[in-house]
Amino acid sequence: MAKQKKDITTLDEHFTKEYGKKGSKKRIEFEIKAKAFLIGEVIKEERRSAKLTQEQLAQRIGSKKSFISRIENGKTDIQLSTLYRLLEIGLGKKVEVSVY
Repeated sequence: MAKQKKDITTLDEHFTKEYGKKGSKKRIEFEIKAKAFLIGEVIKEERRSAKLTQEQLAQRIGSKKSFISRIENGKTDIQLSTLYRLLEIGLGKKVEVSVY
């Protein structure tokens, strides 16, 4: 029988230790930043798949390259209308929202 290491923690245990329990202010702030980063990564991946530069995508939606860069790096909050413009108008993708 294999010996289990006692110093291994789950991801949730790590987040609780670093950012507090789910629902705490610090944890919520962390999760919001993590989701913004994730959305930026999705946009970056889709932009690259479409073989577009940040400048080209910005032109398609009437924005600036620096704005696309901030979104892709998770450095700015975006409105749902902006997400729609980026994905549907700029990249030709379909946006669906799920709550679970």
